[in-house]
Amino acid sequence: MPKFTYTAIESASGKEKKGTVESATPEQASSDLKAMGLLPTSLAPESGSKPVKKDTRKVGGPTITGDSGSGQKRKKKGGVTFGRIISTAGLTLFTRQLATLVNAGMPIMRSLETLGRQEKNLPFKEVIETLVENIRSGGNFSDGLLQHPKVFDRLYINMVKAGEAGGVLGTVLDRLAKFMEKAEKIKGKVKAAMTYPIIIVFVAVGIVGALMVFVIPQFEKIFQGLLKGQSMPALTLAVMGFSKFIQHNILITLGIIFALYFAFKAWHKTRQGTSVVDWLLIKSPAVGPLFLKASVGRFTRTLGTLLASGVPILQALLITRDTSGNVHVANALNLVHDRVKEGDNVAKPLESTKVFPNMVTSMIEVGEETGALPEMLNRVADTYDDEVDNAVAGLTSIIEPVMIVFMAVVVGTIVIALFLPIIGIIKGMT
Repeated sequence: MPKFTYTAIESASGKEKKGTVESATPEQASSDLKAMGLLPTSLAPESGSKPVKKDTRKVGGPTITGDSGSGQKRKKKGGVTFGRIISTAGLTLFTRQLATLVNAGMPIMRSLETLGRQEKNLPFKEVIETLVENIRSGGNFSDGLLQHPKVFDRLYINMVKAGEAGGVLGTVLDRLAKFMEKAEKIKGKVKAAMTYPIIIVFVAVGIVGALMVFVIPQFEKIFQGLLKGQSMPALTLAVMGFSKFIQHNILITLGIIFALYFAFKAWHKTRQGTSVVDWLLIKSPAVGPLFLKASVGRFTRTLGTLLASGVPILQALLITRDTSGNVHVANALNLVHDRVKEGDNVAKPLESTKVFPNMVTSMIEVGEETGALPEMLNRVADTYDDEVDNAVAGLTSIIEPVMIVFMAVVVGTIVIALFLPIIGIIKGMT
């Protein structure tokens, strides 16, 4: 019988567990794990085990083929493969609409059917149809979500599961929609703060490239005719030498730029690269406070939303760790999870990590003492959302003059290098 490797969450304790299970099909393996009190988050055939016949079914024309828990591949007739099925903004809109329909008293299956009929994104429309079919065959909404891990993350699935268990699915969907909307808003603000300097750098590179390739060679010809063998200033020679290198080695220059870019991306994917970049993001003097505040806001809102929805604390910490977006925040939450599992509270181990500000740990401690931890976490998140707004505004006001000075220095250096020989020529004529 085929073996499957799995990663699952224990329903009772919220602990993450890994292992293998023998079952005839991926669907049967998933059912067996649920019967054991485990919520599978990933499931894949063990390497070397007997191949499993994949589940293939027609849904509105395209063929959907996949293994439970390991993601799904979608192909249209003709072999066109879809990449990302739906954007974060699209999923947020879907969640908001679904929450509205469910809170209005419409059954979940009918709500999904309604949204499926109006969905224009065909791959996501197929996903909605599979969710409807799963509910029609007697499954839960959360069970259907588990079949699409590339669309619905662990946070989404676990919140829906908690809402179903507590009979408050509409409330949880509304809470999830608000969480996604605020998360997308903060992400947009951080991106907006970084977009301006990136555009300025690209403009500066374009201007310098045009000067090096088209303008400086013309000045060089003029200087050679007027100076008649006299030496030029060192700055001028350096600029002209750089210009010649770019002209005669433009492909090499572009190759070096692309090589450095892809080398950085490859290094960033390594454990060491991720650790260094994430550390710089939260510790650097310029953008560090912005990214730290965004990380704190994301952590507190995620954990607060999960706890308010009824997800157990240990499971909530694991989900928050996996969705933190920063390896140092994730490591801190991993430590907190281990300490809480041993009977400690959240605030003390969180303070010992030295990653989060003292105000955050103090407010969390008050929340634990008063029994209102979810509300306190969401209050901290609201505070840090406002802090992110202020940080973005402050960073933008600083970046603008810095970028102007940067461009002035670069272009001014080239202009001075071109004017120095002219000054020498004028002096020679007097």
